[in-house]
Amino acid sequence: MANRFLLSLFASAFLSLSLHASQPPAKHWPRWRGPDDSGSTAHGSYPARFSDTENVLWKYALPAKGCSTPIVWGNNIIVSSPDDGADTVFNFNWDGVVKWRAAVGDERPGRHKNGSGSNPSPATDGQGVYVYFKSGNLAGLNFDGKVKWKTNLQKRFGKDTLYWDIGTSPVLTENHVIVAVMHDREGFLAAFDKQTGNLSWKAERNFKTPREGDHSYATPIVREQNGRQQIVVWGAEHLTTHDASDGKEIWRCGGFNPEQKNNWVIVGSHVIHDDTAIVSYGRGSHMAAIRLTGKGNVTATHKIWDRQGAGSFVPSLAVYRDKIFVIGDKGAVHCIDPKTGKDFWKADLPKHRSKYYASPTLADGKLYATREDGIIFVASVDKRFELLSENNLGERVIASPVPVGNRLLLRGEKHLFCVGVD
Repeated sequence: MANRFLLSLFASAFLSLSLHASQPPAKHWPRWRGPDDSGSTAHGSYPARFSDTENVLWKYALPAKGCSTPIVWGNNIIVSSPDDGADTVFNFNWDGVVKWRAAVGDERPGRHKNGSGSNPSPATDGQGVYVYFKSGNLAGLNFDGKVKWKTNLQKRFGKDTLYWDIGTSPVLTENHVIVAVMHDREGFLAAFDKQTGNLSWKAERNFKTPREGDHSYATPIVREQNGRQQIVVWGAEHLTTHDASDGKEIWRCGGFNPEQKNNWVIVGSHVIHDDTAIVSYGRGSHMAAIRLTGKGNVTATHKIWDRQGAGSFVPSLAVYRDKIFVIGDKGAVHCIDPKTGKDFWKADLPKHRSKYYASPTLADGKLYATREDGIIFVASVDKRFELLSENNLGERVIASPVPVGNRLLLRGEKHLFCVGVD
C-alpha cells in the first residue's frame, strides 16, 4: 500500500512538472504583428540579456532559410519554412518538440539575401491555421496538421511581378482569409472562405504610379467600424479601406508621392492608434497620420499630420503605451506622439554597416531592435531611451521577435530560439 502511495505521488509530481513544462501561462500571438497588430504586448516579463546559449530554454535547427515570424496559439507555435523543396508548416509545443509538420506545395526560393520563399507569417483564429508563400501557395490547415484546402494565387490570377520576395502576410476576417497582392498594374484583394478555400470575392486595387510605386510588401489590418469589419490596406501610394464582406472600397487617401519619384515602394506595414493610421513612406524619409473615417477620396481632408525626418523603409512601425516607435534602416530610433507627429525623444543605436530589416517589438517596458547580422539590442523606453544590452544570436536574423508568456521566440536564419528566465 505504501509503495503504491509513493508511486502515485511520484506520478502526480511528474505529471505536474510535465504540464508546467509544456503549458506555460495562456498566450496568443495569432498573426504577424500580434493580437492587436501593434508589434507589442502589455503582458509578461522578458529578459534583457541572452545569446545563442545564455537564457536559451531551447533551440531547434530549422531545415532551411525562412524569414517569417512565428505565431502562437496556446501550446501551438506555428512556423512556416522551406523543407526539402516544399513550402512547409511546423507546429512546436513549448518544450521545442515538433508536434507535426505539413507540406502544402513546391517552394519558390527567395531572391534577396534577406528574403526567402517563406517571408509571409502565418495567421490563426484558434480554429485553423492559414499560410501563404512566395510560390503563391495559400492553404488552410486544421490544428492537427491536416491541410483542409489549398490554392495557388499565381496560377489562378497571374505571375508575381514584385522586384523582390513577397512579404505581405494573410489576414483574417470573421469568415475569410484575405490576401493583398500589390505589384505592376495588377493589384487586388482576394477573400477565401476559411472553411472551404472557395474564392468569395476579388476586388481590383490599381493606381497609376511611377516605376515600382504600385508595389507593396506591407500587410493589411482588419478593424471594426460601426459594427462592420473593414480592411485597411497600405500600398501603391494610397491608404484605402475596404468592406470586408465584398472588398468594395470605402475611402482612399493618396498624395504620398507629390514629386512623382520612382521606386517609392512600400515595405514596412502601417499601424493603427485609436481611429488613426500611421504610415511611413518615401523609403523611410516621411511619416503621416490619417483619420480612419469618411467616404470617397479623403486625401485633402483626413491627413492629421505629415512630417519629414523620421520613418523607416523596411521595418514596420510599432505602437506601445500610446506612443509610436520607429526604427530606421540604419538604427535611428524615434518615439513619436501619434496625435501630433512630434518626437517625444529620439536616439541612435550603435553605428554599423549592417542594417535593420526586422520590425521593432516592445514588451515589459523594453524595445527589442534586431539588426540583420543577428545582434538584438534591448533598450528601456519607459521614460526615455536607455540601451540595456547588445545580444548576439550567432546567425543572421530577419524575423521580428515574438514576446508571449514570459518567453521570447526568435527566428534566426538557422534556428528557432526560445529565450526566457525560469
